[in-house]
Amino acid sequence: MKNFIYKTIVAIIAVILVYELTIAKQINKITSQSEMILSKEGRKDSVDKLREEIKKAINKERYLSKDDAILINQFIKKIRKELKDSEN
Repeated sequence: MKNFIYKTIVAIIAVILVYELTIAKQINKITSQSEMILSKEGRKDSVDKLREEIKKAINKERYLSKDDAILINQFIKKIRKELKDSEN
């Protein structure tokens, strides 16, 4: 009976350690990121970072590679065509 109790205690401690070292860290990361997004300061910081990135993109001579520009252009043309077709 004592062996069963000892083995049970060791197993419970092992499960708790594995949980804390794996799943709990991921949950904490997700929680902190969601709090940052949902807080007023976090949204302001995100908007400021976005503005900075847009300013950097404007100052670059060429933001997209030629292949990316062609691909995006084809995609936009396809969307326009589908939107025109949906009007009829």
